[in-house]
Amino acid sequence: MCCELCEGSQEARDAFQEADDVLGLPLSRLCFEGPSDELRQTINSQPAILTASVAYLRATPELNGLMRPHFVAGHSLGEYTALIAAGVLDFASALRLVRERGRLMQEAGEIEPGSMAAIIGLDPETVEQVCLETAAQIANINCPGQIVVSGKREAVANAMDLAQARGAVGTVALEVSGAFHSELMRPAIEGMNQAISDTDFRTPEIPIIANASAMPITTVEEVKEELIRQLCSCVRWQPSIEYMAESGVTTYIEIGPGIVLTKLIKRIVRKAKVLNMNDAEDIRALEAERSSPA
Repeated sequence: MCCELCEGSQEARDAFQEADDVLGLPLSRLCFEGPSDELRQTINSQPAILTASVAYLRATPELNGLMRPHFVAGHSLGEYTALIAAGVLDFASALRLVRERGRLMQEAGEIEPGSMAAIIGLDPETVEQVCLETAAQIANINCPGQIVVSGKREAVANAMDLAQARGAVGTVALEVSGAFHSELMRPAIEGMNQAISDTDFRTPEIPIIANASAMPITTVEEVKEELIRQLCSCVRWQPSIEYMAESGVTTYIEIGPGIVLTKLIKRIVRKAKVLNMNDAEDIRALEAERSSPA
């Protein structure tokens, strides 16, 4: 995880070293060497993913001064990277907060075991009806035809069967350790409230499109409320991108490894220009987009 990036970037290596120092554990070694089972544990995977994203952000100096985005947004855990980009949290504070979030969510998953599944090819209204009939909950509205449900294992299994019966193209069980973005995460709220109260937040320099509302938030109090609300609420990614598009955004920049969000955005706004900051070609392409709104 991020080995190649760190080989070629001192800034990326520094991000992993800072994570090791702040958390007091060898996160970099876990990312680079594994074991993968330990890395996948929520308490470890959340700070690891945050660090990887910040490493990519820091390793892309071409972004500095290139353009000021109209908005920032992140999918679920990615919202914390968006807060760093918006100047709300420094990296160290975000690391501590995300490590605690991962611990609390892992504990919540142990208290009330659950699962998640992607439903392919159904509209949100049909999936909502499926959830009402099975006691599952919509966890992610990712893009047209891709919705994730979450909840108790039996509820999610029943939702998958019922979705197939209602015409879903397919259903995919997700490899997760809990029913994230559902009511089963409620045991994590008290601890997160305490962790947030112990963290210094700054006023956003850039509006953040919130997962739970798909609307911009611009104050510290709104940010704090969002970080609690998103634990048990649906990640409204498709409406978030649609809001930005309706606000005039034409170019989107995905920071971090992989192209998952790029694929989703292209399915939501087919004419959108989407760039990834995970290779030199994309960085050069960004420079060519200086004059475009983003």
